[in-house]
This record gives sequence, structure tokens and C-alpha cells, in this order.
Amino acid sequence: MTDNEQITPADAAIVTSGLGTKAPEERELPPTLHEDMDLCLEILRGVLSEYDESLLNTFDTVRQYAVDASAERFSGVLTDTHPERDDLEMAVKTIDAMNLHDAQLLARAFTTYFHLANLCEENYRVSVLHEREAKVDDSLAIDPVNEMTKAYHQLIAEMGPAKAKELLNRLEFHPVFTAHPTEARRKAVEGKIRRIADQLAAYRMLGGSDKKECYRRLYNEIDALFRTSPIALKKPTPVEEADTILDIFDNTLFHTIPMVYRRFDDWVLGDKAGTVEPACPAFFHPGSWIGSDRDGNPNVTAKVSRQVARKFSDHVLAALEEATRNVGRNLTVEAETTPPSDELHTLWNQQKEISERLTSKASLISTKELHRAVMLVMADRLHYTIKRDTDLMYHSADDFLADLRIVQRSLAEAGDKRAAYGPLQDLIWQTETFGFHMVEMEFRQHSVVHARALDDIREHGLHGERGELQPMTVEVLDTFRALGAIQKRNGVKAARRYIISFTKSAKNVRDVYELNRLAFSNPEDAPVIDVIPLFEQLEDLENSVSVLDEMIKIPEVQARLKQTGRKLEVMLGYSDSSKDAGPTSATLALHSAQERIATWAEANDIDLTLFHGRGGAVGRGGGPANRAVLAQPKGSVKCRFKLTEQGEVIFARYGNPVLAIRHVESVAAATLLQSAPSVEKTNTEMTDAFAPMAKKLDEVSHATYLDLLNTPDFAPWFSTVTPLTEVGLLPIGSRPAKRGLGAKSLDDLRTIPWIFSWAQARINLAAWYGLGSACEAFGDLDTMRKAYQEWPLFSTFIDNIEMSLAKTDERIAKMYLALGDRDDLRDKVLHEMELTRRWVLRIVGDEWPLQHRHVLGQAIRIRSPYVDALSVTQVLALRSLRKKVDKEELSKSQQAGFIYLILCTVSGVAAGLQNTG
Repeated sequence: MTDNEQITPADAAIVTSGLGTKAPEERELPPTLHEDMDLCLEILRGVLSEYDESLLNTFDTVRQYAVDASAERFSGVLTDTHPERDDLEMAVKTIDAMNLHDAQLLARAFTTYFHLANLCEENYRVSVLHEREAKVDDSLAIDPVNEMTKAYHQLIAEMGPAKAKELLNRLEFHPVFTAHPTEARRKAVEGKIRRIADQLAAYRMLGGSDKKECYRRLYNEIDALFRTSPIALKKPTPVEEADTILDIFDNTLFHTIPMVYRRFDDWVLGDKAGTVEPACPAFFHPGSWIGSDRDGNPNVTAKVSRQVARKFSDHVLAALEEATRNVGRNLTVEAETTPPSDELHTLWNQQKEISERLTSKASLISTKELHRAVMLVMADRLHYTIKRDTDLMYHSADDFLADLRIVQRSLAEAGDKRAAYGPLQDLIWQTETFGFHMVEMEFRQHSVVHARALDDIREHGLHGERGELQPMTVEVLDTFRALGAIQKRNGVKAARRYIISFTKSAKNVRDVYELNRLAFSNPEDAPVIDVIPLFEQLEDLENSVSVLDEMIKIPEVQARLKQTGRKLEVMLGYSDSSKDAGPTSATLALHSAQERIATWAEANDIDLTLFHGRGGAVGRGGGPANRAVLAQPKGSVKCRFKLTEQGEVIFARYGNPVLAIRHVESVAAATLLQSAPSVEKTNTEMTDAFAPMAKKLDEVSHATYLDLLNTPDFAPWFSTVTPLTEVGLLPIGSRPAKRGLGAKSLDDLRTIPWIFSWAQARINLAAWYGLGSACEAFGDLDTMRKAYQEWPLFSTFIDNIEMSLAKTDERIAKMYLALGDRDDLRDKVLHEMELTRRWVLRIVGDEWPLQHRHVLGQAIRIRSPYVDALSVTQVLALRSLRKKVDKEELSKSQQAGFIYLILCTVSGVAAGLQNTG
């Protein structure tokens, strides 16, 4: 794996030990990865043998057929080892002959295999990063492994130290974790995967009895993983969904984010690092929609939002309490060697005034070790903040931070710089990053809901004086009260953003401010809110600037601009724009909107933050985040990058501490670098240079995409040829698959199941449909190749589509399309898939998808056979279920058995393909 060829987490695809033939340019598997994969496969086969020898035999048979079938697929590239037989057909026959129970077990075996495969790949990537770090010459000015240091030094070279420092101090990376249901893996499975990862990492370093014991534990965990249903027993509640964030916070974020800051300081400050004030600002600001995004999710109520906010707050306070206590216990510096400052003595006296009970425990050490005594009292005060003891608690994170800085200054003035800027600085960074709220909760609701609530209030009176208010109206008002309560408890930062889905006009913004006022009898009780318009459909993106022009005339918006130094956030929706207009038009429309909004912001002296509503799948703006940042138009980033992190992407990017550090550094580096004059110049000039090409691609791809969607009865056909209905039954999120605002077709279908379903059918239509026809109409291959080489936006777009095409399979797609009875629609899809594939390969200069991206290409190609086995199982189950249901041949329990089998395959295919939602 080279520096230029990383498998980013959302793109991750493990290079598994397989039985197939290597492609001409394919490399041998790295030995450590090969060993881990062989070990996991050996144990899994042992587990299956112990469970049922016939299951192991079937697993091996289907696996062999699938691997050989995959080789046949690459005819001309790979050598077909059995030209006399159709191996895919053999796999289909083997699976089709199985009874329902055995098919369920086979699906679980392959799903287990993918979890192990993903884990091995993750371990390998971590080991590669460690190896690179070990080879770095620490006398260099730039850490070649740490992209942040490289970006910062490039800024210094292009703009000078003062401007580079100014941009560094502006840096913000704001990932917003959402509850979109694309993580098709249950929490019980995640726990087992973590334990297997720990054992696997240890296994390589052990010997003798210790190694045998480790092997036994691995066996136990893999056995338990296979025997654990991949499908959760029920859909999680929004309060339970919050555990996703708690899990990531505990396992990575709380401890690794200070390491990101520290790693930057170590290189920029050199030997002074840890003995002077830090250079790296606390730029990581996590947000969350979990428990606060009520758009189309009736399960998220005002009560739920309060509960989730309390859950987040109590958890981070407990973590800060423990960290403060640990720092305090180790701060055993004596007054003689490290005399406390007058400021620290004053703080101690204030603590005594607050509570003799708290200070009495620390008073014995106060005369000799005052720094330690003060810190231990601070830890106790955090404990009482959780208990909500008004006399003893901290009333804000800022108050706690102020006390930490007093201790830090005292230590620094006494000459103990290492104590001042060591672990204590880590604690300060943690407080600056997470506050007393952990994540900044962002509320979201559909613009239509606000309009209906105001109509209801005008008709029936605010308190129902002229008739009872609708339940939704009451809930909308209660939402603002919940937001106010969260702010009072955890501070304004904890919840101040209110996002309006489907923003059509400035009136939608006025509606929210009006409802916020109406929710409170006393105007002073109304919370501080920053209303964020969300432009997501093509028409809305085109009208965004005129809406913003009217928005900044609203008195409440003007007041907030004055209070915040003219800061304004605007959100762009990648998902709905893609479903609405197709992937090519959506990409170009979003880029154009960003360009126009950035120009508008500069003209109106607005300090703009663009919020990117991206998913993990290419059809939802997915792909490597760092490349996406560098492709943004001039003035649209300005050292701040905010995006949604969803589904399996959260676990992939933040589940492992080493990979989490790498991801955060990579995105932060790109966010800094996007302001470099050279990057801005390239993006601006290339956008202008290739504008005629973009215009033609946009026009034709949009027309082609709409022609498909507007074909009569397309929506029911789509639900027939994909597992759309079954995906809605998967207990992987609290949100329904439909918005519930009364639409009757694709309009009311959420984008996530739209994309998830096409991915499951191995078609990935949402990522590429329309591009092939557009390229054919434009016809100028040389210009498109030049654009691919020189225009970052087009290069990123084409690379993402090539990766998406690599995960499609025409043979299996035909099996899914055969579930419907529309030859015309089937032919359209297959023709456009072939056309897009041909043009993309010509543009990038590949004979087959990802030919020159060795690691990712090999990864996807070698893992495809195992995904194929699950896909075949899924499509056969869908065919049987629908046929038997139509003929009323199934009992309720038999029907449930088929549904369970399909859901097992959905989970397995999601694990195999990775970025599916």
C-alpha cells in the first residue's frame, strides 16, 4: 500500500485470502494480512465444522463456485479455470436446493466471514501506519505521515507564517453524527468484533502457552459471533441510538482527539512541545442529530430530545470527572518545589467557601500539595454537576475551564512547564472539544410541518381557545421548549442549531423564529437559535442565493449576525438532490450552488460555514472526505468543514483509535490546504475551463435520469426488483423509510433506502445512472481525460463512480431485474450500466474498474465472490418469497423465516460492500 493509495474507511474493502486467479497487475497479499485472513478462515471453518459438518461442506462448495465464477467475470483479464462450466449457475443451483434453515445458516456464515475480513483489513491498515511512523526521521520539519503538518508547512511556504497561523486558528472540523439507518450491524456484534480485534492484534506477538490461550479465545469469540443473530431483535429507540455516540466517545474520541492536537504540536513546536502554550487549537467540534432530528421520525419527540441530551451530558461529565481526578492524583508537586500562585490560593479559598465538606477531604494535602488539592475538589464538583446539586455544581463548562487555566498558569509560573502543558493540557483540550454537552445537538424538521403548525395556531389559538390543536402542533411547540431546557442545563453550545428540511423561501426561516417565540409566555425564556436553511432539491439549490438574500433581512437573523460576528450556516443536501436530479447533475448543481453562495457571502460580509449533508454511499455524496474538501470552490470552506457522518461510516472512521486519528488529521489537513492560493487557483480556473463540458454532461445526464424515473409505474417496479420492502423491516434505525407527509410515490421515499436497495441489488444505480449517456452525447474523450487529470471535482467524481461500478455485477443484477416484468426498464438500466462503465474506463485509462488503484481494486475484486454468494442467496429468497406469497402458499412463520433469511443477507452484503448508505 503506497502513500498515494489509501483505502479510506468508507471505501474499505478487505483483500481476503481467496481461491481465485490474480489479475495481471495484481500483487501478492501482504504477508501479515494473508496470515490474519488464513487464521480467521481456519477458525471459522472449524466453528462451522463443530456446528454441522454439512454446513462447512456447503460453505466451501459455494465459496469455490463463487470464486471461480468471479474469475469467469474477468474473462480476458483473468484466466477461467473451468471454461466448460458456468460456476455462477452452479452456485445458484447449490443455494437454491437448500432448505430455508440451512440457507439462513449459510448466510450467517458468510456474514461472519465478512466481519472477520473487515477486521483483518483494519488491523493491517493500522500496522502499516505504525510501520510508516516507525520509519519517520523525527529531525524533519514535516512529519510525512501526519498530513496536518504537511498542509501547515505548505501554507507557510505559500502565504507566510503569520497568515498560516491565522488560518490554523480558524480551523474547525465539525462532523455531525446522525441516526440514518445504514449501519446494518447490531451492537452485540460490534462488541464481539472489538474483542476479536484485540485478540488478533495480540496473537502475532505471542508465543507458547500464551499464543495457545489467545487462539482459544479467538475461537470462542468467532464461535459466539457465528451463533449470534446478525439481526437485532427490535428496532432501536432514539435514546438507544445515542449509544452509538457514547460507544465512539468512550473507545476513541475522548482520548484520541487530544492525541491529534498533541501530534501536531510535537512536530510544529519541536523540543518545546509540552513545555509551552500549544500551537494546535481545539478544532474538532462533534455534533449530533441523534435524538433531535425529527424530520419524518415520529419517534423523536421533545421528551426524547431531553433524555438524549441528559444522556450525553452525564456521560461526558463522568469522563471529565475521572480525567480530572487522574490528573489531580498525579499532580503531587510540593509547594516548596512548585509554589502555588496567589490566583491558585484564591481559587482554593473560593472552593472552601463553596463547601467545607468537599475541601475537608483535600485539606490534609492542601498545605503541601495545593495544586493536587484544588484539582480533586474540581473533580468532586463535576460529580455534583451530574447530581445537579446547585450549591456544589459547575454551572457551565466555561467556569470549569477557567479553573483549569488557573491551575495551568500557577504551574507554569512556578516553573513546572511540563506539568502545566502535559496531561493538564490534554484535559483542557478535552473540555474545549466536548464541553459539558459531548456533542452539539442539532434539531431538524420539515418546512411543511412548521407551516402547518402556524396555520393550526392561527385557526385554533395558541392555547386551543378556538378548538383543540393538532398533536403535531403541540409537539412542535414542545420541541422549542425542550431546546430551551437543554440550553439552560448544558449551555447554548449544547443545542442552538435548528435546520429546516426542504427550505423553499425565507418565509420558512421566519416560521421557525415565530414558533420559537410562540412557545414561551415570557420572551426571555425563548432559547437562542441559529436557523439553518437546508437546500436539497435541484430547484432549491438554484434558488438558494435569492432565498439567502431575503433571509438576512429577517430581524432575528440580523440580530444573530451582529452577535456572532456575521457568522451564518447553510446546509446542502447531497442525498435528495441526487435522488431528485441524478448523480451527475446533483454533483454539478451542488458545486455551482457552493460557488454562488460563497460569492454571495463575500459580497454581504458573511462569515460562511457550508454544511454538507453527505452519506457513505457515492449516491449520497460519499467517498474520501479529504478529496471532497480539496475539490470545493474558492471561499466555500475558509478553514471550516462540516459534514454528516452516517451509518457504517461512523464505525469505520472512528471505531479504531489509530484510524480515527488518521481520518481527523486527513480532513483537517485538507480543510487547511483548501485555503492555499495554489488550490484555490486550480479549482477556480479548472471550473471555468471545463464549464462547457459540464453543461453538456449536466443536460444529458439529467434528461436520461428523469426519463427512467418518469417511466410509467417505475416506483412499484423499483420496489419489486430490489429488497426495498425488506430493507424497511431491518431493525437498524428508529426512523421509518418514508417521510409520511402524504406523497404516493418515490417522492415520499427517503433517499437512504433508495440507495441502500440499489446497492443490495448489486446495481448501484443511484451512483452513476445518466453519466454514460451524457459522455456518449458529449463524445470528446480527450477533453474528458484532460478534465479528469486537471479538475479536482471531476477527478473525484469519476474515481468515486469507478469505485461504485467495481461493486456492481451485471450477472447478479440481471437476476434481480428478472424479479420484475418490465423488459423495457431492465434494458434501460443494463444499457446505461454498460455505457457508463465503458466511458468511465476510457476516461481513467483502465481496462477494468480500479485497474490502477491496486489495493482498492484488488480488495474489491477478491472479496466480490463472497458478496456474490450472499447476493445469490438474497435474490433467490426474494423470488421464492414473492412467488409463494402471491400463491398464498406460506404460513406466517414460514413467511417470517424467509424475511429473516433476507435480512441476514442484507446485513452480510452491507458488511461486504461497505459504503452502502
